[in-house]
Amino acid sequence: MSYAQTTTANAAIGAAQSVDAEQLYKKITWRLIPFLCFCYLAAYLDRINIGFAKLQMMGDLQFTEAAYGLGAGLFFVGYILFEVPSNLVLTKVGARLWIARIMITWGLLSAATMLVTTPTQFYIVRFLLGAAEAGFLPGVLYYLTLWFPTYRRGRIMALFVIGLPLSSVIGGPLSGWIMSHFDNVQGLRGWQWLFLLEALPSVLLGFLTFVALPNSYKDAKWLSEDEKARLAADLHGDDADAKHAGHSFKEGLLNLKVWMLGGIDFAILLTAYAIGFWLPTFIRKTGVMDPFHIGLLTMIPNIVAVAGILLIGASSDRMRERRWHIIIPFLAASAAMAASTFFAENLIATVALFTVASVGVLGPLPAYFSLPATFLKGTAAATGFAMAISLASIAGLVSNSLIGIVIDLTGSSSAALWFFSGCLVIGALLVYALPPKVVNR
Repeated sequence: MSYAQTTTANAAIGAAQSVDAEQLYKKITWRLIPFLCFCYLAAYLDRINIGFAKLQMMGDLQFTEAAYGLGAGLFFVGYILFEVPSNLVLTKVGARLWIARIMITWGLLSAATMLVTTPTQFYIVRFLLGAAEAGFLPGVLYYLTLWFPTYRRGRIMALFVIGLPLSSVIGGPLSGWIMSHFDNVQGLRGWQWLFLLEALPSVLLGFLTFVALPNSYKDAKWLSEDEKARLAADLHGDDADAKHAGHSFKEGLLNLKVWMLGGIDFAILLTAYAIGFWLPTFIRKTGVMDPFHIGLLTMIPNIVAVAGILLIGASSDRMRERRWHIIIPFLAASAAMAASTFFAENLIATVALFTVASVGVLGPLPAYFSLPATFLKGTAAATGFAMAISLASIAGLVSNSLIGIVIDLTGSSSAALWFFSGCLVIGALLVYALPPKVVNR
């Protein structure tokens, strides 16, 4: 390297180091995270609004509990089959184009659910909805690793994943209100209006993605060259800390720790989906019949879960510790799920126990989502994120189908809830088995 080149390189390094890191990451956070959080909120709302639609559509269409559970669960079959391929496409064509495609197609398919009249049609549209949404969550998680070093990801993941409980905080009362106030308007039932109106934000956000989302920090016109240099240096240092991380497709697919993460997320989603899809039914069983009132009550566990996500995410980053920030909430959620079986007809106990369970499985999400990138990079990270979430998504099929079948056979969901409680204990053991020197960064 010539003297002039060395001088230029040193000047660039000096300029990058002069950039205030806190201001830089605050700027990136405000540019990206609120938008992505709204996208996740819309995605999850379109996924779980079937739980409210169930209150009317089962009677209108003469579906059994098992048919509803299977249809709700078939979403995850499509999701699982297309998760890894979708994330690999994202790495090739860029986040902006692919996330926009995902959101627009899932919005249109969610709206199409209003047209189903038979169980077969219900099964088909739910499968296609899962295939359309596949890749969104792991794609965003991979995308965020291109902007934030490991030690900042707990807080960032927390800010992003609050879209999940917020979808229920907003969606619960909104879904109840739509079903109550739009029922029989223009000849459509409330559940049909529910699917139509709640699909609109997904489609609109999909088109906005083309404007709001750069493919990487290199394409961000709102970052200066010095800011980009500082970001590149931070991410390079993060890669150096993970010098033994896998980079290839094979390393992401066959890594034992990825499969362990899939098992951990399986335990999370069993409980999360039981709450998301079935809590309105559980609340109605306590004697609350009005859909709007049920919607208000479903807000409570999710509002508390938002606080849990933010607090646990910040604590995990501050302490540079991931494992116990997952294990302790898991065990609390396990106890709450088991205890809920003794209070199925008590409204206060039902809401309180499912609140504890919600915090226990959603609160650790920032710490959990920080784990894959501690030992995977590049294509391996994209594959690993998708593979872990694909394995875990089997929980959606198991959770919904199992509860529906158990209720049809026994008249109670208790056996299923005890099974979910045990899976959370196993999930806690899998977390404990992860090497702390690798994941606690």
